[in-house]
Amino acid sequence: MNKESAPPGIDPTVPSAARIYDYLLGGKDNFAADRAAAEKLLQLAPNVKEGVRENRRFLKRAVRFMAERGIRQFLDIGAGLPTQENTHQVALAAAPESRIVYVDNDPIVLVHGRALLADNPQTIVVDGDLREPATILDNPEVTGHLDFSQPIGVLLLAILHFVPDQEQAERVCAAVRDRLAPGSALAITHLTSGDLDKQKVDEGRAVYQGTEAGMPTPRTREQVLRFFDGFELVPPGVVATREWLEEEPLALPPLPGVDGFAGIGVLPGS
Repeated sequence: MNKESAPPGIDPTVPSAARIYDYLLGGKDNFAADRAAAEKLLQLAPNVKEGVRENRRFLKRAVRFMAERGIRQFLDIGAGLPTQENTHQVALAAAPESRIVYVDNDPIVLVHGRALLADNPQTIVVDGDLREPATILDNPEVTGHLDFSQPIGVLLLAILHFVPDQEQAERVCAAVRDRLAPGSALAITHLTSGDLDKQKVDEGRAVYQGTEAGMPTPRTREQVLRFFDGFELVPPGVVATREWLEEEPLALPPLPGVDGFAGIGVLPGS
């Protein structure tokens, strides 16, 4: 991607959280400013690439789990730029009749996602902001593509840490939960500070200053657990993301640098 290919209204000199993530995953849809920001993160926490790859592996694990439970509708909020093994690819491989909605508010994500999925009628990409859940849950495109009277698998992966206020983040999760039918599932991954000291955490957060997403806020396991209020947690519960990726989850020591929590909850009643 170069300056000339930037969509109208996009300043390629300002980093984007989605494009930073794309670079860390090995993608090519990023600008020099995004790469510089990502390299700064790697200086502060050398395990960042491993962390985002674990997050991608958890996405696959979560979608397959939901599909195995009979869920055929998926709502991926804060989806980011298209890469390999996205939600729609995993879901459609497991259940070809699945329907998928990607939600993001990054203009480049919207342009690229819509272009990539133009010939895939089962998958749509819509503009929405998690911080204002009504922009998603009341969007006619979303409600026209997904049947909220039937179970839906919701993915909030590496996105809630961009909602800095704990109470607001809890309200967002409650708003999503209250619109879901019994048997629906919620998957969350969330940044934690790992073994970084406060100075490095603050420097890492500052890398995102000025991005549309804003600065991320690391949280504790107890804080992340509150996002699953009303859901029944699936074993092993809310644990380090890599523990979800073991055949038999182990109590592994934190990796050097940042870390992340992951969990899946099921809405009871079906």
